Amino acid sequence: MEEGALFLIGTALWLGILTSISPCPLATNVAAISFIARDVGSTSRVVMNGVFYTLGRTLVYVLLGVVIVTSLLSVMETAQFLQVRMNQILGPLLILIGIFLLGFVRLPGLDLRLAERFGNRVGGIKGVGPVLLGALFALSFCPVSAGLFFGSLIPLSLGAGSTLLLPTLFGIGTAVPVLLFAGLVALGAKSVARAFGKLRAFETWARRVTGVVFILAGAYLSAVYLFGWWI
Repeated sequence: MEEGALFLIGTALWLGILTSISPCPLATNVAAISFIARDVGSTSRVVMNGVFYTLGRTLVYVLLGVVIVTSLLSVMETAQFLQVRMNQILGPLLILIGIFLLGFVRLPGLDLRLAERFGNRVGGIKGVGPVLLGALFALSFCPVSAGLFFGSLIPLSLGAGSTLLLPTLFGIGTAVPVLLFAGLVALGAKSVARAFGKLRAFETWARRVTGVVFILAGAYLSAVYLFGWWI
């Protein structure tokens, strides 16, 4: 596989993981963990609920990716515009997202208790509960998750012409905490709570590192494609 393809795959998955541990999506994932933990006595049920929850989240991002990317690429004028202007747009956009990730602009969060109550109610729907829960939580965009999906993943998918693979990897990445919990339960791990207690610290440095990288990449693209400074 070419290095460029590996970079796109890794970036899409990382954007999903970063989304999953950002404050608002993390609250929904913790609510989902609270829901599937009710069946902690049944390892198979916990694992299946985790997989179905991931499926629900992934389906939403794939459908959005297919509709948005296909619609934009199907219009000749839009395709030509993106081919010429994509890097010019992407530079300032990455800088803006980096500023949000570094916390220079405070963003509203999601109340964890409200998310847990909502998750337990929706997730309890027989048969399709975990899938529906994942889909609804995926649609509950907050500024960070919306910025990472619409501002980073969609331009990435447009540039690569990818309507399925990159949104799928992003969706899987957004459910990593739930999949990790299900995996730990399946392995009989006794330190599940301790493992998730470290997510907050990981989220802090991961968000800051990514924010700095986004700003540097955005500054480079802006310098080259907006101002013509060939660095």
